[in-house]
Amino acid sequence: MTDEQPSISCPKFQAQEGVVTGLTQQINAARTVAEKAPKAEELIEAVEELLDCSEYEESLDCQLCHNFSQLRKKTAELILKAGRLAR
Repeated sequence: MTDEQPSISCPKFQAQEGVVTGLTQQINAARTVAEKAPKAEELIEAVEELLDCSEYEESLDCQLCHNFSQLRKKTAELILKAGRLAR
């Protein structure tokens, strides 16, 4: 068995994935919602670039990218909502 990770064959996704993964790690490492919120805002901006892709087509790679990006955006929005509720 190999540890090979499946990937999406798209240069835009590959370029943004490093940014998104880094922001996700920073959000997970933050201890409070106040520390998480700025990174969540950055994450939303990063995935918006993928959601607004002008090269989107009905391929499996594009659909997966779009679905992952929507999920990540919803997660970041929940973090921001939790921050507003905690005030």
